[in-house]
Amino acid sequence: MRAKTVFFCTHCGNETPKWAGQCAACGSWNTIAEEPSYAKPKAGAVRSSPRLGKSGPQELSRLDIASEMRFGTGFKELDRVLGGGAVMGSLVLVGGSPGIGKSTLLLQICGLMGGSMKVLYVSGEESERQLKMRAERLGVKSGGVFVLAETEISEILSAAEELKPDLLIIDSIQTLYNPEQSSSPGSVGQVKDCTMSLLRLSKSSGLTVFLVGHVNKEGAIAGPKVLEHMVDCVLYFEGERSLNYRILRAAKNRYGSTNEIGVFEMLDTGLCEVANPSELLLSGRPESTPGTCVTCVIEGTRPILAEVQALVTPSSANLPRRNANGVEYNRAMMLIAVLQQRGGLRIGGCDAYINVIGGLNIDDPGADLATVLSLASAFRDRPVRGDVAVFGEVGLTGELRQVSQVNPRLSEIGRMGFAACVLPNAAKGKLQPPKGLELIYVKTISDAIGASM
Repeated sequence: MRAKTVFFCTHCGNETPKWAGQCAACGSWNTIAEEPSYAKPKAGAVRSSPRLGKSGPQELSRLDIASEMRFGTGFKELDRVLGGGAVMGSLVLVGGSPGIGKSTLLLQICGLMGGSMKVLYVSGEESERQLKMRAERLGVKSGGVFVLAETEISEILSAAEELKPDLLIIDSIQTLYNPEQSSSPGSVGQVKDCTMSLLRLSKSSGLTVFLVGHVNKEGAIAGPKVLEHMVDCVLYFEGERSLNYRILRAAKNRYGSTNEIGVFEMLDTGLCEVANPSELLLSGRPESTPGTCVTCVIEGTRPILAEVQALVTPSSANLPRRNANGVEYNRAMMLIAVLQQRGGLRIGGCDAYINVIGGLNIDDPGADLATVLSLASAFRDRPVRGDVAVFGEVGLTGELRQVSQVNPRLSEIGRMGFAACVLPNAAKGKLQPPKGLELIYVKTISDAIGASM
């Protein structure tokens, strides 16, 4: 007799009784996968998982949160992204493309926390000896770190209950499986079941759990998208493998902001924190070269200087090519249209390429002016002043709108040694520019082009 099966969307996790070409919940095409339904466990075969809380409802005002404290991970950049440190009893998912540094970061955390906490590192991809070799390369020598090469979830839960660690690291969630299910490891059912078992363990015992999740070619966590809804915090590693620096960003955080980023540099001995990301992103900036402009963006509470570059060439095709890296594509196309219509530059028939140096993805509207000026500089083949940084949001009529946190942007621009700053005229008011920084107020993109070149 054929086993009963159900259908899951691998993008959002929606369950449906039959296959369809398009998911009815999220609208994704060709994401429906067939999986065996959950089988009832045999009596005594699997130990019952602990409950998430006490048996009865409790009054919110009487609950004590003293035990739900934060603790430092040893990396200030990681603590910043987590909202001030890891929360006891939380479930954190760390995602990223292969080789980006997920396992390296977590193994270094073991070395930093092993002296004060008991850490259990579970690997489903490496043996204990292979973990030892990697730990010696990264300089992880502190006591209190226990390793386990296991993929069966029941064995991992038994080891955690016996050892009673303070921190549990799973590398990776796609390798775990429950033998009571007939599906293979990494499938929708297995990933959901194993994550739920770890969630119950974390919430019932106050154990902090870090999960490593692989990223597929679409850039999402491999497996069901619902995995991101089950955990408390989702962290993504960004950056090019060919470059030395990595950016850690929070896509979800129940205990803090999702706007903060952490910057790391990959060295032979592991990941190293970057205390001054502005200096790193501006290193090697060309001088007196058309098509480049420096802006100041806000990532959470941190102002960061970034370099926006553009290349504009005449197009021989009927449809000019457009490419944008680090800037949202549709917004970049809008800025090109505004530059042609309101700035008076016939850029519509040219190929245009936009790139943010360092692999930084900018979603701050304050970077609009730098994008426009880099395009105008490349089109006119005239460089932007090397001692000028800019910021401002561009409207469809070519006007410049005020952006938030102007004073922190000005302080960072002055600290990095720039002599002048081009900013919207609407920002006039109670500004506190650093000494020696000239403020150039402009109302339109035409004024900004004339003042910066």
